[in-house]
Amino acid sequence: LPAAARSAARKTYGLKKILKEYKFKGVIAGIRRDEQGTRAKERFFSPRDDQGVWDVKNQPPEFWDQYTTNYPANVHLRIHPLLSWTEIDIWKYIKREKIPVVNLYFSKNGKRYRSLGDKDITNPVNSQAKNIDEIIDELMCTRISERAGRVMDHEEEDIFEKLRSKGYM
Repeated sequence: LPAAARSAARKTYGLKKILKEYKFKGVIAGIRRDEQGTRAKERFFSPRDDQGVWDVKNQPPEFWDQYTTNYPANVHLRIHPLLSWTEIDIWKYIKREKIPVVNLYFSKNGKRYRSLGDKDITNPVNSQAKNIDEIIDELMCTRISERAGRVMDHEEEDIFEKLRSKGYM
């Protein structure tokens, strides 16, 4: 695998090990559909088999906010309560609730991070946004992907789907 995909694979292995050791029936994650194309295929309650494998082609329907949550014992769920939120929704919520934010999200020398990940595979993007209001304003007009600074998203077109199908968060 390319370098960024290797990093993701290590995290996936660690997650699978913990899930198996503690027999968790579900994991809550903060992913959103607007982050990346493969995440748009996720469900609010997304089943994984006992190996953590995600079958992207066999996802339960979620019509009219009706969710399937009753699965066999060998299935665990990835629960995605923020799936329908957008990046702007997140920043508006942070502003409204006055949630402290890591300063890497704010511009320094014309660059800031929109997505945080491993140091060696995550890069800042060009930005002048130095506070939450400026970030919200910038997001209202930008066409640059939130994950533009993530190396993994540029390695192979379908690498993210391959990783998620193997259990990557």
